[in-house]
Amino acid sequence: MQQLKPLTLRRNFSWTFTGNLVYAASQWGMLVLLAKLGSPEMVGQFTLGLAVTAPVVMFTNLQLRAIQATDAKRDYVFSDYLGLRLIGTGLALLIIAGITLKAGYRWETSLVILAIALAKAFESISDVFYGLIQQHERMDRIAIALMIKGPLSLLLLGIGVSLTGSVVGGAIGLAVAWGLVLFGWDLGNGRLILKNSSHGREGPDLLVADAEPANSENPLYPRWDGKILGKLVWLALPLGFVMMLISLNTNIPRYFIERYLGERELGIFAAMSYLMVVGQMVVSALAESASPRLAKYYAAGNSTAFRTLLLKLVGVGLMLGAGGVFVAVVAGKPILTLLYKPEYADRADLFLWLMVAAGIWYVSAFLGYGITAARYFRVQMPLFVLVTGSSAIACLWLIPIMGLRGAAIALIVTAIVQAVFSFAVIVYALYRLNRYQGTKSNID
Repeated sequence: MQQLKPLTLRRNFSWTFTGNLVYAASQWGMLVLLAKLGSPEMVGQFTLGLAVTAPVVMFTNLQLRAIQATDAKRDYVFSDYLGLRLIGTGLALLIIAGITLKAGYRWETSLVILAIALAKAFESISDVFYGLIQQHERMDRIAIALMIKGPLSLLLLGIGVSLTGSVVGGAIGLAVAWGLVLFGWDLGNGRLILKNSSHGREGPDLLVADAEPANSENPLYPRWDGKILGKLVWLALPLGFVMMLISLNTNIPRYFIERYLGERELGIFAAMSYLMVVGQMVVSALAESASPRLAKYYAAGNSTAFRTLLLKLVGVGLMLGAGGVFVAVVAGKPILTLLYKPEYADRADLFLWLMVAAGIWYVSAFLGYGITAARYFRVQMPLFVLVTGSSAIACLWLIPIMGLRGAAIALIVTAIVQAVFSFAVIVYALYRLNRYQGTKSNID
């Protein structure tokens, strides 16, 4: 059997960056397509569907991918993660359906929300396979999935909108695309990784042999051990709350914009804020590639290596932020005119504020990955309660009186709060690690 050796950090980053580049460009293309073929209202409706479904799915996902990817000691096997993810995905669909019925949305908006929920269910199951692949440092497999998923999503969403003249058709096309990627690519890669690891041996170049399910004929079989799943839920629940809060933090401005300013303004804000994804793509690629290594450094007590790698990541975040602000100042209006329509370019000042918020967010995101790699899960819950509360207060105060600019300033306030307190957690984690290593050295 072919051995799948872990890739180097540089190769993993290159693959992840390329995959995220294609996928992010395709996601941005969806908004451009809706803006060009339809109106800001259509963009706002699609954005509202994402805003309603995302916090629920983020919570029930329990951030299992990050826990799985940083599980350097192999405390749980893939079948445990898969079993819990299937339970969480089913629960998410039920909750979203209930919210949709209770909220009293128009029938078309309700259908958009439900179709996006189905797409996110497929994505959630794919995500647990990506955690397995990331754990074994084969980011090329995930990158290829993204390079298939992005263009296919754009194609089927465009076909759906063209055939139906509605966002509903586009959302259904999106669900079909994500389902095809799950069953046509991700399941096969998961099976390959699991079979390979079950025949592997420990060593620096080969995959570590995991204690996978006893049913070797079906390595994708989920394990339904109540005691083990209970322990995993207890471990992951804080991160589930954290991811829900992060999603709420992202979407709270959108809720307030839709409430006070309407779907048209929400569409303009969503289309413009998506340009932040250029930097987020680099952040995700670097952070996802570096997370397993950060976790290994921290687990081994190598605080110097952990701190050095994290500082390099934060430096990249600062440079990305500065670049985004420069582009917004020099060429904001022409870029918006080219990408969307003149009515978007009239809000070039909003673009600048959003780039400032993005730069601060890049730094805080890298710090957040460092916290997770150090396995500091529970502290993230009060941290993001504070962050989300700051977002809600800022939006409630600023959006009614300043409009979309107030929403952008609220993002800046929130990003600063997140960066400051995330840095404090990292400092504490390194202090604890150095103190432990010092105590251990004295005992030895």
